[in-house]
Amino acid sequence: MTQDHDLNERKAAILTAVVEEYIETALPVGSNSIAASGGVKVSPATVRNEMAALEADGYLRQPHTSAGRLPTEKAYRYFVDAVGQGTLNQPDRLQVTEVFRRMQGEIEDMMQNTASLLSGLTDLAAVVVDHTAEAAVVRSVQLVLLAQRSALAVVVLSNGSVDKFRIDFESEPDADEIARVGRVVAAALEGTRQGERVVVAPSGEPSLDESAQRIVDVILAGGDPDRVYVDGASRVVGSFEAVESVRQVLTILEQQLVVVRVLTDVLDRGLNVAIGSETGVDRLEDCSVVVAPYDIDGQRAGSIAVLGPTRMHYPQTMAAVAAVSRKLSERLSEG
Repeated sequence: MTQDHDLNERKAAILTAVVEEYIETALPVGSNSIAASGGVKVSPATVRNEMAALEADGYLRQPHTSAGRLPTEKAYRYFVDAVGQGTLNQPDRLQVTEVFRRMQGEIEDMMQNTASLLSGLTDLAAVVVDHTAEAAVVRSVQLVLLAQRSALAVVVLSNGSVDKFRIDFESEPDADEIARVGRVVAAALEGTRQGERVVVAPSGEPSLDESAQRIVDVILAGGDPDRVYVDGASRVVGSFEAVESVRQVLTILEQQLVVVRVLTDVLDRGLNVAIGSETGVDRLEDCSVVVAPYDIDGQRAGSIAVLGPTRMHYPQTMAAVAAVSRKLSERLSEG
């Protein structure tokens, strides 16, 4: 989204100063404070006049007559476009490098650790969306007997992730039956992708084939093509003044399909920051999302994002998201 060009240098400096002060204090910003900040070399009266003009242009609002001004969504958009992405400080850069250097294990652990890292860097809620399961091929399937009438199907995918499904039986199976059913299920599923329709080849034992087909259907129906990892939901609680805003944000973070849709839509519109109504979700009108895609061997594999109040430190947050996205892409491409 392009920034407006109807602000002269002085108005732009005053607006930037108002946004920066409000981000730091969460308090209405007055003309005296801006004039005394040193960043704007004009009198309080001039600042007051310019702030009134900025209010008339929709950049600022006044909660009541005697109060200072607050930035509007339009002000934040101008600020983001004008100031742009910042840079991570050296300790944060070293932390990102070290976390990814030590990162190993299953893909789920890597994604959750990435969300935890990003939340820690920004002090906001972080989200990692993994799209790779949709294209992943089933590498192996194992059926493990549990207690009484149940078994655990363990499915290993080509992207390194592992799915586990509890399977219930009408009667208690023995180890031999579990092994035979497991072999039929593995033969049917290995080499297929989640979402495909797979029919078990007849083995000559109808009851065995029926059990195997039921397990295959459970596995194919139960796989989630978009895996969502969230960390730091509790961090945003202190970022919002209104209890209702906190409730709305926590509700959204629990609704994975909504999260995926928001991040995908923002990226498809060519944005990496969506502010308030730009998210397309009414319940996020007091929130902003900073998002970046990550790749595996040059192909988009998912996205990472942070969600917090519109009053967030945009340059630093954008820098953190960009750095983590780049390192995650490198780590996943290494295999």
